[in-house]
Amino acid sequence: MDILRKVVLTLLLVTSLNCFAEEAIDINVADQATLMTIKGIGEKRAAAIVAYRDKNGNFKSIDELIEVKGISESLVEKSRALLKISSSK
Repeated sequence: MDILRKVVLTLLLVTSLNCFAEEAIDINVADQATLMTIKGIGEKRAAAIVAYRDKNGNFKSIDELIEVKGISESLVEKSRALLKISSSK
């Protein structure tokens, strides 16, 4: 039982440290693989973000993501803390 307790505590510690160590993803420079690390963004959505950015230029705000096919307002809100915008490509 003591070993199980130590394992659980270790997993909790590692998980909590990962939450704090996560760096925001710049949607103006992130590649498809990086975008796919965001919960709710799979291969198709990530490809759509990159294609939209290539066609329309840099995002001016995180809210502009809802213009991308397959990206909902609720997904943007859930992911907002993980995202950032750079001013240049």
